[in-house]
Amino acid sequence: MRILGINALFHDPAAALVIDGRTVAAAEEERFSRRKHGKRPVPFSAWELPEQAAAWCLRRANLRPEDLDAVTYSYDPELARPAGDMGLDDPWDHLRQTYAREAPGFLKAALPGLDPAIVRFVPHHMAHAASSAFAAPDAEDSSVLVLDGRGERASHLAARRVRDTLEPLYAQDLPHSLGLVYEELTAHLGFLRSSDEFKVMALASHGTPRMLAELRRHVYPTGDGGFHATAVPWHELCPPRGADEPWTQAHADVAASAQAVLEETLLDLARWLHGKTHHRVLTLAGGVALNCVANSRIAREGPFSQVWVQPAAGDAGTALGGALLLAAGHGDDPEPMTGADLGRDWSEAELGAWLKTAAVAFERPPDIAATVARALAENRIVAWFQGRSEYGPRALGHRSLLAHPGHAGNLERLNDVKGREQFRPVAPMVLADRAPAIFDGPMPSPYMLFVHDVAEEWRERIPAVVHVDGTARIQTVDPAREPLVARMLGEFEKLTGLPVVVNTSLNTAGRPMVDDPRDALECFGSSPVDLLAIGPYAIRRQDLFRASGPQDPELEPQASGGGGPR
Repeated sequence: MRILGINALFHDPAAALVIDGRTVAAAEEERFSRRKHGKRPVPFSAWELPEQAAAWCLRRANLRPEDLDAVTYSYDPELARPAGDMGLDDPWDHLRQTYAREAPGFLKAALPGLDPAIVRFVPHHMAHAASSAFAAPDAEDSSVLVLDGRGERASHLAARRVRDTLEPLYAQDLPHSLGLVYEELTAHLGFLRSSDEFKVMALASHGTPRMLAELRRHVYPTGDGGFHATAVPWHELCPPRGADEPWTQAHADVAASAQAVLEETLLDLARWLHGKTHHRVLTLAGGVALNCVANSRIAREGPFSQVWVQPAAGDAGTALGGALLLAAGHGDDPEPMTGADLGRDWSEAELGAWLKTAAVAFERPPDIAATVARALAENRIVAWFQGRSEYGPRALGHRSLLAHPGHAGNLERLNDVKGREQFRPVAPMVLADRAPAIFDGPMPSPYMLFVHDVAEEWRERIPAVVHVDGTARIQTVDPAREPLVARMLGEFEKLTGLPVVVNTSLNTAGRPMVDDPRDALECFGSSPVDLLAIGPYAIRRQDLFRASGPQDPELEPQASGGGGPR
């Protein structure tokens, strides 16, 4: 079957294409529209669809809308109840439900030629669950936990996968929601809710959980597979912080307390689920599954021997999950994800044409990986634009900013480049076979979804990537899967003796990750980055505004003809 998955209702609108059980393409609308998270999660935006992402997914496979067998929409309005009946203060939620019911008509307008009769509503948390259970490797018999802000009427789902079926075991009804509690704290601390929750996780490392006892009165597991989580009196615990105000120790302490109670509750849910299934493998999805500190504690202290997290664990991932769920239900064997690089890419000729059009001086070195390694060894900051863009919020060696990990000042330097808070950490990428000697935690870790303790003898050698609590959120690199990144890491180690490179997302604060060549050139031109490695080509900052053609006389860039991404 040819199935287009759509996520649209709340936030992170995205599209994914699954053909005969294989994931062909997946992309988030923000990468096309350049609006962070695609839109705000308010009822008045619920009608907006990932039109550009969906159209690109079809172009990738040379399909037209009329060629599709089905379209999934990862929300089922028939399961929803009025917001007031669920204890939610959301007076315009009825508008959201109206837009959801009209989704087939909206999709027909967005994708001319589409038959609205082929649109299928998929329960939100079942789409989340399928995105991890069916995408994880070696997970034919596994357990799955989904936790986020909300779906139709719940905020959590515990289920088990048995080959090509998903069996729900427990769902926590609203208003109890670990995701909404964390969102409320995010807003209380002066950050943007449904966007900046990761900042709270980072801030928590600077605090102590001295308010944990008080929080346990409001957030706790109920012992039956569910939990209580609502009505936390944040104002009684610490003063609110204005968006432009400095954070205080009280703010860090309340963040640490919230992080601790979240981890305790998740561990209880994992133990309850394991008691029902006795599976070896646990997969995680939902926005809460992007909390890599909590994921690590589940992996370390929980009863499962293997934990796998969907790299697009937020709502964007439900586009893929809905399509995989329907594929499995119709007899297609869902294939596991081999990587998160499911977005757009450009040929060497197309990239060359972009650079010629931009009238920037560029070169084609014999080996872009070696060129980048030398620049990093010289303590240059490098923008790395290679291959297909990532699906999900993590830069995984395709749209990255790279730096030398051995200079402590590079943390502040990169945060200045990106225009973000100085308490925010940056992450290391490391060859998979070198990681165990340096980092202690779940291995392999290709998607930056766990934190690892950094070995004492390495902390002074790679200070830029060591967080204040002695941990790092690592990405392990498999040379068979990422040969170019692996070669760059190997060349850097030859020059410096360090098998680690700083990796953070190629964007600036408040902007989506860079996706196409124009984004890369704009980001490079507006921020103090020393080198842009875009495909096989290198652009140096000192040459950026010197109009010139390629230095290789044999290079004959082909015009992209407007098609651009493949």
